[in-house]
Amino acid sequence: MHDPAITPELVAKHNLTPDEYQKILEILGREPSYPELGIFSVMWSEHCSYKNTRPVLKTFPTKGEKILVGAGEENAGIIDVGDGVAIAFKIESHNHPSAVEPFQGAATGVGGIIRDIFTMGARPVAALNSLRFGELSNPEVRRLFSGVVGGIAHYGNCFGIPTVAGEVYFDKSYEGNPLVNAFALGVLRHDQITRGAARGVGNPVFYVGPATGRDGLAGAAFASQDLTEESAEQQRGAVQVGDPFMEKLVCEACLELLATGCVAGMQDMGAAGLTCSTCETAARAGTGIEIELDKVPQRAPNMSSYEIMLSESQERMLIVVHKGREAEVKAVFDKWDLPWAEIGVVTDTGRMVVRHGGKVVVDVPAKKLADDAPVYQREAREAAYMAGVRAFRLDGIADTRDPMGHLATLLADHTIASKNWVYGQYDHMVRDGSVVCPGSDAAVIRIKADSLPVTKAEYAALKAGTADPYAPPAPLADKYVAFTVDCNGGYVYLDPYEGGKAAVTEACRNLACSGAIPVGSTDNLNFGNPHNPEIFWQLKESVRGLADGCRAFGAPVTGGNVSLYNQRGALGAIDPTPTVAVVGIIEKPEHITTQWFKDAGDAILLLGAPVDLADPLQGLGGSAYLKRVHGQKNGLPPRVDLAAAQTLHTTLLGLIREGVVKSAHDGSEGGLAVTLAESCFSRQVARESHRFLGATIDLAACAPEGARLDALLFGETQNRVVISVAAIDAGRVVKQARAMGVPAVQIGTVGGDDLVLKTPAGEFSAPVAGLHDRWWNAIARAMA
Repeated sequence: MHDPAITPELVAKHNLTPDEYQKILEILGREPSYPELGIFSVMWSEHCSYKNTRPVLKTFPTKGEKILVGAGEENAGIIDVGDGVAIAFKIESHNHPSAVEPFQGAATGVGGIIRDIFTMGARPVAALNSLRFGELSNPEVRRLFSGVVGGIAHYGNCFGIPTVAGEVYFDKSYEGNPLVNAFALGVLRHDQITRGAARGVGNPVFYVGPATGRDGLAGAAFASQDLTEESAEQQRGAVQVGDPFMEKLVCEACLELLATGCVAGMQDMGAAGLTCSTCETAARAGTGIEIELDKVPQRAPNMSSYEIMLSESQERMLIVVHKGREAEVKAVFDKWDLPWAEIGVVTDTGRMVVRHGGKVVVDVPAKKLADDAPVYQREAREAAYMAGVRAFRLDGIADTRDPMGHLATLLADHTIASKNWVYGQYDHMVRDGSVVCPGSDAAVIRIKADSLPVTKAEYAALKAGTADPYAPPAPLADKYVAFTVDCNGGYVYLDPYEGGKAAVTEACRNLACSGAIPVGSTDNLNFGNPHNPEIFWQLKESVRGLADGCRAFGAPVTGGNVSLYNQRGALGAIDPTPTVAVVGIIEKPEHITTQWFKDAGDAILLLGAPVDLADPLQGLGGSAYLKRVHGQKNGLPPRVDLAAAQTLHTTLLGLIREGVVKSAHDGSEGGLAVTLAESCFSRQVARESHRFLGATIDLAACAPEGARLDALLFGETQNRVVISVAAIDAGRVVKQARAMGVPAVQIGTVGGDDLVLKTPAGEFSAPVAGLHDRWWNAIARAMA
């Protein structure tokens, strides 16, 4: 095989501009080889270099006293959770591969984020996902939805990691370009943190994992261009194929290898495969690296240098080993029956040198590839549609005359409806650390002693035969970690800044409702083409909102992912979707709180304002009600007062710690009526009759004068939580909340078979069982 000549057409095909190619010529002092052109293409793609977004990303708050590994340093952020224990977590996207081949695209997205965790030295213990699709009335959307969920379930279940939380939104804007964002969290001790750096001149470089094939070629570059029918067809056969059982072996082998003390640095082969792992590890250490492609295990015959370097075959790791300890490394890999090869060495040249067939095919300064990609200041211009959004009013929008009918409609909306069809396919109990499973405001897991990787001392004792391999691990005070993921893309479309703030605030409110204090966040910025000034304005404004929210709640950003070019032909760009996952700590197990009502006779309290009359749309702008009932995605969404939100969260956490709160559920999509309904039936009462707990709600006394009935029931005014307490505690809790500056009122009582809503416009009711049926079975019926 002969490499093609480097022509302007070939350069353009690699998504490199003439100016970027000129910069490559200046760096090399010559024309690049074909493999070098491909390497620059992937490393300077948006997916790997963030060349369009790096200036914006620098505005995130990234510092904090608990941060051990911060944003941009490594594959995942790491936060201290006390007693020498830490958590590693990150979220990433696999949008374009999932659009092309949903099952494997989603599966390998899960595999990739798991590798980002154990390459840091952490044992992966939990996962969540954030998904976006078009409307399920479309057969193609149903195919994509089914494939993605199946792929996530396959990889997570087979690997043995519980998928314990997530979200799914459905909107026409995602019809041509679904979003698949995967998150994973792992645990480790402070002294087990592993760096992805090629340290130690003369240290050998090992490849471990399955052989390299032609799958996923230039996947990073594919993710950094608009999705078209042509590009999708070109990539369809090249989407990576995952093997979760192989990944489990690789994970266990790598964690054992780290316990030997043989490892000087470790990096997974994710986006850009062997290219990214070699140049990034060398750049981080300020060293060079030299590898021999003839030694790389290859799955296909006659693979070219270009193909080997750019392949994104899965479950592969690059490991730098302390010289002289090669035999120990080989023994561990052989024990786990893993393919391995010693393929290179760390040098002092600062260059990434690649040999193949006796020739040097790549010779590039590593830092120029990894750290010196061009950075652009893109033009940002407010979207033209915003004038219409600001001008929108409720004139001509009739108030509801059928509250219970509209409530049933909202509960059956696929975005609001129960996601049991999704999480029922996931194993959320494996490893026995799940405390709060899918179905509440946030997931909660318990970090147990056996969750942590084996220490060097423990491993040495086992090898020496001085420790009992069946003895329980050393005692560790259980730690409880809560996490959730949020983003209302419709809000962000209608007001990017407020939508960004709302995403962080809702995530932190979900944690507060679960009894947790936020400690860190990770985000996935999903947007269209950044060359469009209106889309780049959406991105800048939403990041400003996210950043303000993260600062307000003490949840610094520890890392994440940017996924641009999420648009497809005439279907246009997706709604801007800056997904944010926030992780929190619960101090004591008795503070863990769930969203469903617990006992008949309990008092139901509303913390927060029933309706914000300062908002001309009374919380209906961008609401699920306006969209689902009136077919309108319009109007400024409700504003987020960050100071008021902080006060609400602090007050709620104080009440939870006092032990008076039995349930807490945040108000979001669908408004107060949906929040109350979900509190009735998120979980069936453990009774022989399997009845649900109903509620009688009286809003007549607390409804402000001038409030619309639909705004009272379905408006999405921010900073609201519904809690239940024992009747005897209700008066005291209301007084305490008000003393803290939080609006509070008792609005009802738990009990009965119906949800009864007493309003200024009359009394309305419906059987809880019927509402539950609409909510629980909506997605299953659509997928039947």
